[in-house]
Amino acid sequence: MFKQSATKLLELNEEKVKEWLESFDAVITDCDGVLWVYGDVIPGSVDVMNRFKDIGKKIFFCTNNSTKTRKELLTKSKNMGFNITEDEVISTANSLAAYLKARNFNKKAYVIGSEGITKELDAVGIDHNKVGPEHMPGSLLQYLSNNFELEEDIGAVLVGFDEYFSFPKMTKAASYLSRPECLFIATNTDERFPMPNMVVPGTGSFVRAIETCAERKATVIGKPNVAMCDHLINNGTVVPERTLMIGDRCNTDILLGYNCGFQTLLVGSGIHQLNDVDSWKASNDPELHKLIPDVYLPKLGDLLAYM
Repeated sequence: MFKQSATKLLELNEEKVKEWLESFDAVITDCDGVLWVYGDVIPGSVDVMNRFKDIGKKIFFCTNNSTKTRKELLTKSKNMGFNITEDEVISTANSLAAYLKARNFNKKAYVIGSEGITKELDAVGIDHNKVGPEHMPGSLLQYLSNNFELEEDIGAVLVGFDEYFSFPKMTKAASYLSRPECLFIATNTDERFPMPNMVVPGTGSFVRAIETCAERKATVIGKPNVAMCDHLINNGTVVPERTLMIGDRCNTDILLGYNCGFQTLLVGSGIHQLNDVDSWKASNDPELHKLIPDVYLPKLGDLLAYM
């Protein structure tokens, strides 16, 4: 309807906004930066998402956050007041486990990440290391001489968000990845988190570091990979042109929408803003044009007045 025009919805008349609202039957939304920031609900987001469901639209929460299982994300969402079910939550940790299970993976995984990943691996019977701190005692020479050990049965290196990311973990990951048969899979490549007054490195920072020293590229499971949503398309749950993707980050959320053929809405409550979009519009790079959303709102709650 407004294909890749970054149309400001608040500058349209009410009739036009309502016409746009009727152009989709399903809503897939990012979480951090759209619905909440860390543990704080963004004003109006609960009301808008619940209203979508009340008027008969299918809703799905789709997150690159690998630190929580689907059940844990469901609990967080419900505690905030969202009317959502576990089947309506799409997470990278769950998608990663499903990806390995579908390929009959039967070795052990080396996980750089959190229990969000390992719990999902446990649920499908995949063995893994214990996550958490992995310190380097003493100097690098002491570590490599006395403490560095590799396991023989590691068949995959899995990278998600890890607040204990360290030199030993990077060394082990790159060493395992020197084995050609070892899989290299990342939950996402988000550069950083939308936090006020600070920059918090995201999973992409760790993935890029390991890619550099391993001299290998990771297979990325999360947004913007269509693997996150292709089950919804393939089983007929959503029709791409009648589906809206909402996000705050254009190189993951909006690009996922582009890749899947969804309509897209950028909200300004997280990472990317209209000045970013304007720079992509002015560029001659067709890859950057894929990041331009159809429509824009300062925050999702601004939509409530039209519903």
